[in-house]
Amino acid sequence: MSSEAGRSGGPGGRALKARIDARDLTVGVVGLGYVGLGIAAALVRAGFDVLGLDLDADRVGRLNDGITDMPHLGADLAADLRATGRFAASAELDRMGGCGAVLICVPTPLDERREPDLSAVAGTAERLGRVLGAGGADDPRLVVLESTTWPGTTREVLLPALESGGRRLGVDLFVAFSPEREDPGRRDFTTANTPRLVGGLDEASRDVAAHLYRAAVSEVVPVSSAEVAEAAKLLENIYRAVNIAMVNEMKTLLTGLGIDIWEVIDAASTKPFGFQPFRPGPGLGGHCIPIDPFYMAWKARQAGLPARFIALAGEVNHAMPAWVVQRTRAALEARGTDVRGARLLVLGLAYKPDVADVRESPSFALIDQLTELGAQVDYQDPHVPRTAPQWRPGKPELVSADAVLHDDAALAAYDAVILATNHSAYDYARLARVARLVVDTRGALRGPDGTGGGRAAGDGGFDGGSGGGPDGGRDNVVPA
Repeated sequence: MSSEAGRSGGPGGRALKARIDARDLTVGVVGLGYVGLGIAAALVRAGFDVLGLDLDADRVGRLNDGITDMPHLGADLAADLRATGRFAASAELDRMGGCGAVLICVPTPLDERREPDLSAVAGTAERLGRVLGAGGADDPRLVVLESTTWPGTTREVLLPALESGGRRLGVDLFVAFSPEREDPGRRDFTTANTPRLVGGLDEASRDVAAHLYRAAVSEVVPVSSAEVAEAAKLLENIYRAVNIAMVNEMKTLLTGLGIDIWEVIDAASTKPFGFQPFRPGPGLGGHCIPIDPFYMAWKARQAGLPARFIALAGEVNHAMPAWVVQRTRAALEARGTDVRGARLLVLGLAYKPDVADVRESPSFALIDQLTELGAQVDYQDPHVPRTAPQWRPGKPELVSADAVLHDDAALAAYDAVILATNHSAYDYARLARVARLVVDTRGALRGPDGTGGGRAAGDGGFDGGSGGGPDGGRDNVVPA
């Protein structure tokens, strides 16, 4: 292929760009979680027909009925998409064959050995390779992987499966990686206004993919390869994981010294350069930060390279729930209560404030570890009314103890309340006043009146806040 053809993508690339400009192609989005639904909505709003594909038939049915099961995306999102007439959802993945562009937004979790599980990516690619079949320059297709993964996945896992049906990269197939950058519950940055990285398996793939995203996203940042884009996504989240591990370790050290970690963070934050505040918590949760470091560490091991710093951060963060449990047990025993048989309440099941997202939430570890010690553990979360079987395989369903939100007697009946997620719906002054014992993992009850004096922060904890010392000035509040 000539350099000019490489830049333009030849006839196939030019044809795809023309169809994108004319909105004359259907975009398939595989995986209708918060990532897939977010980019699907941005594309619909940009004038594209979008076919959303998901193996969860119940989710597909709800979306087609105009029901959104992810409130942080907007309660009316599915209804608004349906009203445009340009969105439909399906559980029949073979319908991808009719899409001019396909975005893959499937989960990339860890397996039981805490190694990358790319089964959803590989399975989607294999099926997509079959349904796309052999094409030609007059029938080009674009495929973009958005799921977070290790550098090399797009080239080594995705491409061979896509080419198995007879298509060829740069001729009738264009393949790129563009990492999702979603932060559930955030209002200032959305799918449409968050800068979008795009790296292709060749120059033409990058340019065609960037052309599609520019139609729906305010800023697109092309990079030299898919591997750069894959690694950049990991770096973004490893940066956060390492810094959160550092501040979590500082919390355990300063708590042992009787120093308020929250006041220390506030004090350090007055420096106008060279410092960025991170907030400690009961452990890491969410779709990226608890997982991405293990993807990079795994890839490094495959190449025979050490990743000691990344691995250590993972160990520190993974150990935080056990430290909170130890603090809870010690606080109970100091009040003459054995953890065995104690009635305990975990406040907050979601991994961050004001969302219903429970993936990798440390609250599950708190519940399980306290239960193993013989405690009777309930939870309350205004956004999560009950647990689902897949969240805790083989364990009984739990139902949110909502009575504690308005019934002082119900709240006071617990031997201890562990504040795991600082939802804005909680009345912290009431919690400090009514509960027998509060184990505060978020610094929310630091003030002398139990209000914390701060506002909910994105990664956990409260920004701001003052006064009260490490125990908030109250005998029944224990920092953890």
